[in-house]
Amino acid sequence: MNPLLEPSYWAVAAGVLMVAELIVPGGMVFFLGASCLLVAGALWSGLIVTWVGALTLFFISSLLLILCLRAFFSRWVEGDFSVANTDEILDEVDQIAVVAAQIGPAEAAGLVDFRGTRWRALGDGAVLPVGSQVKIVARENTTMIVVASTMADEQSQGFNS
Repeated sequence: MNPLLEPSYWAVAAGVLMVAELIVPGGMVFFLGASCLLVAGALWSGLIVTWVGALTLFFISSLLLILCLRAFFSRWVEGDFSVANTDEILDEVDQIAVVAAQIGPAEAAGLVDFRGTRWRALGDGAVLPVGSQVKIVARENTTMIVVASTMADEQSQGFNS
């Protein structure tokens, strides 16, 4: 006999999928299990007698349950989420970095070490030698825009030379 026409297989698949929702949260696997239960019930009652009908009912009911009921149940069962700063540059502006390769003169790019990563850097036209501390004023894509740091900048960041 075709396993797609056996209601007990669909019922076992439903149980596995519904229990799997505990491991893979998100509300989608549970509805796939509910669709399996619908197919098992339709096969058991004789409403469906072909494997094409069983798969069609599974796909359609899965789609409808996920689209209609997931949003409905999401109101009561919230997932974990956090609100973080999505504009990372705000965390970098006014921070101190160390020049790793000379920046300048004029528009000659160099490198800075910032939080354990080397970044391409452009200055304000002045020569910034290796080892000097600079203040990040902006970032354009992957290039830091820096200026020479003052003693006040370094002290506010905890750099006491």
